Amino acid sequence: MAAAQGHFSDHSDGVRGTGDKADSTAGTPVPAAFRRAVDALRTARLRSEMEVEPTRPPQRLAPYAYAVEAAVVDGEEDLADGRLVLLHDPAGHEAWKGTFRLVTLVRAELEPEMAADPLLPEVCWSWLTGALEARGLAYGEASGTVTMAGSHYFGGLAERRPATQIEIRASWTPREGTGGVPDTAAHLAAWSDLLCQIAGLPPAPADPPGAHGPAAAGTVSGAGVVSLPQRRGPQGA
Repeated sequence: MAAAQGHFSDHSDGVRGTGDKADSTAGTPVPAAFRRAVDALRTARLRSEMEVEPTRPPQRLAPYAYAVEAAVVDGEEDLADGRLVLLHDPAGHEAWKGTFRLVTLVRAELEPEMAADPLLPEVCWSWLTGALEARGLAYGEASGTVTMAGSHYFGGLAERRPATQIEIRASWTPREGTGGVPDTAAHLAAWSDLLCQIAGLPPAPADPPGAHGPAAAGTVSGAGVVSLPQRRGPQGA
């Protein structure tokens, strides 16, 4: 397992707000709860196939935001990629029913025959909820979309096989723990489980009996997760 590494979204050793609301908080301390939540993301232990790095978070979604992007890599081939954004509004958000929100985009290329399965969107959604539940994570207000788009190639690209890309966009409210801080390391690990699953990797070994702590947080429990058949990785442009 590899630990997630990176720096804060402003490329400094501190955190600041993003978007319009950040302007009103300029010069004020970053909330301790948000700082601890971001620090915890860096302690997550992920599979060696995962490459994770911080990226610029979206603007105007919340007073404070932090984002990472990741890819599941096999040699020089990206099997799947995605982005996970942590949002924080100290005043709370009516739609979130909490002060934190996680937002994600995950995508990968599938074999055309797999994409023909009419139940695939429902199964893909179950991969997300199953990944969270397999780690015992409490969450609420989950919502999202599963989209499939097919490509057929012509002319100079006619030799390429038809391709279908699947995309999962979702958000959920993590349950806040001690000090009002959610277990963001565990949520990042669950999200990485989803990314590896949609990439077609076999499940990682289940947690050994009595395993606890940061190392255990990065391993995958197979309970409640539907396996994805092996598939080829995305083709280059």
